Amino acid sequence: MRLKKLLTIAIVIAVGLCAVAVARDWRSGIAWTEPKAITPSETLGGAPSDAIVLFDGKDTSEWENQKWKIVDGALVAGNGDNRTKKKFGSVQLHLEFAIPANNKNGQAAGNSGVYLSSKYEVQILDSFPGKSTYFDGQCGSIYKQRPPQVNACKKAGEWQTYDIVFNRPKMQIENGKIKKIIRPAYITVFHNGTLIINHHELEGATGYDNKPTYEPHEDLMPLQLQDHGTPVKFRNIWIREIPDDNTKPKQEREPYYN
Repeated sequence: MRLKKLLTIAIVIAVGLCAVAVARDWRSGIAWTEPKAITPSETLGGAPSDAIVLFDGKDTSEWENQKWKIVDGALVAGNGDNRTKKKFGSVQLHLEFAIPANNKNGQAAGNSGVYLSSKYEVQILDSFPGKSTYFDGQCGSIYKQRPPQVNACKKAGEWQTYDIVFNRPKMQIENGKIKKIIRPAYITVFHNGTLIINHHELEGATGYDNKPTYEPHEDLMPLQLQDHGTPVKFRNIWIREIPDDNTKPKQEREPYYN
């Protein structure tokens, strides 16, 4: 009986070894480009090595509107909207903002906004539970297009973070008019580390008194921060230019086993 068990174990092991021996490594056959190596930040929310630092607490040279003041290392909204001098297409954006403590409600409660390509707004507002406004106009919404999936707001006066991925639209423009939308724009938003907008397809530019409609614009446009009459503060702003689409392979071949 013992010999029989030993033979059975030996057979199982042999079969297993044969299975390992015949298993082959499947390869897609795609000649992928080697990913570029970057140095990630050692601090939470810090800029990686391939990012463009737009505001570090001291330098405003990346911005057009020099009337925005620096107070205690923060860039304070005032005297009109502010745009970057450099133009961008598809990007990853990080910024931190603080809304002044206020007793106002609705759209008057600490209003500002982040405009990707100067056209597509992610709303900034005091939307801490207890404050009220229309849902597609609260903090974290794509203004007048969709509310955030959850309300991740902190209290006014506390620092908050946005991490945004924006994929620019691709349009065929002829004689100053859009002939065809080849690819719409998409936005993904993390608010205070929580996913609140997941790769949402934009219906067009965001506006207060008109429905979303795509408007002709350049492939590269400035990033814009809104002045809406409230001294909202910003800090630690950086941006990374990213490919419009997922990385395309250099060459596709038939799949094979290595």
